[in-house]
Amino acid sequence: MTSSHITFTGANGLIASHITDQLLAAGYRVRGTVRSLSKASYLTPLFAARHGPNRFSLLEVPDITAPTAWNAAVANVSGIAHVIGATDLGVQDPDVSAAEELPWQISLLEAARRSGTVQSFVFTSSAWAAWTPNADESVTLTGESWNEEAVALARDKGVAAERKGMAGFMALKTLVEKGIWEWVRREKPAFAFNTVLPDTVMGECLDPKNQGIPSTAGMVHWVWENKYVDVLDGMQPQWHVDCRDCGRLVVAVLASSPRVNGERIYAFGDRYSWFKVAEILRRLYPEHAEQMAKPKNTGWDQTRVPVERGQELLQRVGQQGWTKLEESVKKNAESWLKLEKQGVTAHQYAGIPNGE
Repeated sequence: MTSSHITFTGANGLIASHITDQLLAAGYRVRGTVRSLSKASYLTPLFAARHGPNRFSLLEVPDITAPTAWNAAVANVSGIAHVIGATDLGVQDPDVSAAEELPWQISLLEAARRSGTVQSFVFTSSAWAAWTPNADESVTLTGESWNEEAVALARDKGVAAERKGMAGFMALKTLVEKGIWEWVRREKPAFAFNTVLPDTVMGECLDPKNQGIPSTAGMVHWVWENKYVDVLDGMQPQWHVDCRDCGRLVVAVLASSPRVNGERIYAFGDRYSWFKVAEILRRLYPEHAEQMAKPKNTGWDQTRVPVERGQELLQRVGQQGWTKLEESVKKNAESWLKLEKQGVTAHQYAGIPNGE
């Protein structure tokens, strides 16, 4: 599908901007949707500078729940890369939240089917739709793994809300992705459909002055700033993926021949813990070591994940393997160091814990 037109939803997020960047690098034209043109206007000159003019365009979709919200977005495109989803980590009732979210998720699929031009659709889900990280357990994930543990915990009225942690959010991600797959299997659209499941995303921010250091990349900056250490200590060791790898993986799924269809693909590059991230930052920047956070050593992930499939797909777009944790952490740090050299103060770009 090279040189084809791709619609990308939510083009201003951390993962989203990298997927857009990699689509443009691969020769596609990209139509990015955002809720506010004024807030995302920086994207047009950013991608023009990186890939030339007239390859990227923005489309405002202020109300994604409207019945015809996606019609203009999917017109005459050959592929869709869809990233928009819930970001509220404090979900209390995942069934109610899923009932609210699924209709507009399904409406994009239906619009894609009506278009008659869409050949491939990639939905970015979450690693947490497959499992709840726990460094004390050795489990094996497959394409059929679902986070039923989180769903059961979130629904359990006998457990106090403060003891459920992020089970509600994990359950929501599980229920939404399951609901989307149910539609796909029932309706059997002509286009290929796949989901990509990223775990914690780190790496370079393409435009930190405008984007900040968002999402989980911002959590790396917490270590540097010695902030929110209690939140970092509460997160289990798990896997990370470099945001550029995630972008290239989506390109590979959209463009691959033979066609990829009907798969859940794990975007898991390397294991990490916040203790390890802090160790890497102290080694890379010893002059700042005393000011950094010192997260607890909470162990190391034991999960077995089929990362080979993602690696194989990355090879189709010219990348030999997953980016290692140290390289991602370094690229992450270079994003905020670039701003510090420009005199931009930390509060203007520090990440916040609200997901992607």
